[in-house]
Amino acid sequence: MGTRPLRRRSCAVLTTATLAATGWLVAVPAPPVAAVETDQFYQLVSVHSGKAIDIEASSTEPGAMAVQWDPHDEPNQQFQFVPAGDGYYRIMARHSGLALDVYQWNPANGAEIRQWTDLNGTNQQWQVVERGGGAVSFHNRFSGKALDLWGWSTANGARISQYDPTGAANQQWQLVPVDGGGGGGGGGGGTECGAGTFHAEVFASGGGWTARTGGNTVYSGGNLRDAMQAAVNSLTPGRTVKQRVVVWDAGSISAGSRVSLPSFTTLDVCGTIQVTGSGSGDQAPVYARGVTDVEVQHLSLTGSPLYGIFMRNVSNVVLGQIDLRLSSGLGIRIDNHGDRSVRSRNIRIDDVYVEGTSNHGVETYGVDGLTIGTVVARDTGFAGLLLNDTINAEVGLVDAVGAGTGTGYAAFRMANRNGRIGGGYPTNIHVGEVRAQGGGRGIFCVSESGGAVIDRVTIAQTGGNAMLIENCYNVRIAAQGGSVTGPGDIRIAARSEFPNTADVTLENLTVTNSAVTESPCSVNLTLRNNTLVNSPLNTC
Repeated sequence: MGTRPLRRRSCAVLTTATLAATGWLVAVPAPPVAAVETDQFYQLVSVHSGKAIDIEASSTEPGAMAVQWDPHDEPNQQFQFVPAGDGYYRIMARHSGLALDVYQWNPANGAEIRQWTDLNGTNQQWQVVERGGGAVSFHNRFSGKALDLWGWSTANGARISQYDPTGAANQQWQLVPVDGGGGGGGGGGGTECGAGTFHAEVFASGGGWTARTGGNTVYSGGNLRDAMQAAVNSLTPGRTVKQRVVVWDAGSISAGSRVSLPSFTTLDVCGTIQVTGSGSGDQAPVYARGVTDVEVQHLSLTGSPLYGIFMRNVSNVVLGQIDLRLSSGLGIRIDNHGDRSVRSRNIRIDDVYVEGTSNHGVETYGVDGLTIGTVVARDTGFAGLLLNDTINAEVGLVDAVGAGTGTGYAAFRMANRNGRIGGGYPTNIHVGEVRAQGGGRGIFCVSESGGAVIDRVTIAQTGGNAMLIENCYNVRIAAQGGSVTGPGDIRIAARSEFPNTADVTLENLTVTNSAVTESPCSVNLTLRNNTLVNSPLNTC
């Protein structure tokens, strides 16, 4: 095994072009920009009130409010600045590891600031601006607005919001270092790429590539794909525990080739791979078929792959931090080739950012046992996350902007008997939150799918339906609340070739400038604790 001096993996950010295409880009005031120590924790103390930014009730849950409170020594008042690129930072709460977030991508004055899972979205990126006298302001990259002590309050519990930059004292903050800088929670990306021991490595050398195992060179030449495959192939044959390959540097791979992972293999790619040219079939830079116990810890792709990651008939798979900024293709597909008797099993996907696909962002078909942390999808050609014939799934967050624009696809879609176990639909699909802005639809359940609970929804300005529930069964939406803003409507429907839609619950929703329509009449539709604002109700 080997170790190597750690090379930090650069953090990619949402591009100006991407944001402009979605209508989210707002001009950010120019510097002067202040320097901060990224290995130091700070207390952020208001110049106006003398109180510190505080995560309410020391909550570790996404969505907890940022408020002000008398300064104390607890970690819910301690924050670390993590570089997000171009002079911006994510501001990470020490106690929770979550980022200060302009909640629900709200560009308005007075929008709430809450902590949220670190997605490195521009609504979580802040510029630190000098104000003199040791004070700074924080300007949000998404909205261009400043972190603001709302209403000039001096009370404990007053909320932290955003407002047009004024430079006034309620937008000025003192950075007070606290003991114990470095370490702690809130790195935002899990284990650093390349950290720890490995069994083989690939690195750029002399204008080409070298693959090495245990000090022995197993490849030297001009092809990154061949170097990666040689490193993988050099691992111990017939092993029953994982062995690890680290790829240190950036390079390119043809779309018509693939790196195949055998069983008990871990791949950690620290440099961005550019996928070039075209191909056919099921080619992918990362490929696995008929194997078990494979892991991809980090992977960053650009270009035009057929698939970024393709896996078929696999089990015990872990995909860690995956960043796919593509110009075509499908991001991640894990399937079973349509054979329901041989499902792919026990699949874990931690965090995916995917943009620019001509197909889906993340798709599963024929999976039993799926755990997903976050899928952040931007301008995907089809669905952000699509689950087909998948059972026993747990998904934390689907956050999509512009998913399936001009199509019938959705930020989150279930299809092809997704959630069906035996002949029924017991609850076995759980989604923490779906956020959808623009695109085709927000949520689409179709073709005899169901058995699902979605806790929270925030859907706005979809081109088609905000939600379409069609021939689906035992579906509960917004169990913990949410909002739908038109023009897309909520439609409960059915096609005649499948059994009628049944046992759908919509609750705790605020529906604005939209509609709720049931046609044809479904079986046992429950509407509970919903607020309709300029939105007709057309149900049986």
